[in-house]
Amino acid sequence: MEFAELNSAVGFGLVTMVAWGVWIVVGNAASESIDPRTAAAISYLTAGLLALGFVLVSDASLAVTMRGGVLAGVAGVFTGIGLISMYMGFAHGSTTVVSTLGAMYFIVAAVISMGVLGEAVTITRVVGIAFAVVGVVLVAR
Repeated sequence: MEFAELNSAVGFGLVTMVAWGVWIVVGNAASESIDPRTAAAISYLTAGLLALGFVLVSDASLAVTMRGGVLAGVAGVFTGIGLISMYMGFAHGSTTVVSTLGAMYFIVAAVISMGVLGEAVTITRVVGIAFAVVGVVLVAR
């Protein structure tokens, strides 16, 4: 990975972090104002329209293969499950606990990547996952 690619990845990662952090706080406020299921639906309808608009005004390819379409659809199903679960969690518990646990999705992805996709299991990765779990426990207390 070249520096320019890393810099771009870090930049997009930082935008993602801030946007999702704001989304969690505003989503919690929405779920306190209206039914959390309705808040979740409005949130993702708005996000879907934004994503569609971005595709239409950018140079994104509109070509969709069967495999890519199915995988994107399955990803959407899990996104929806996570979104609804998060908004319902807001209605039943602490935003700090729900958002912290939800943000640990990367552990699931790392375990799947190493266990199913064949990515290397290294001491660094295992220790990183362990630290992340300890961090969640500390934040959730």
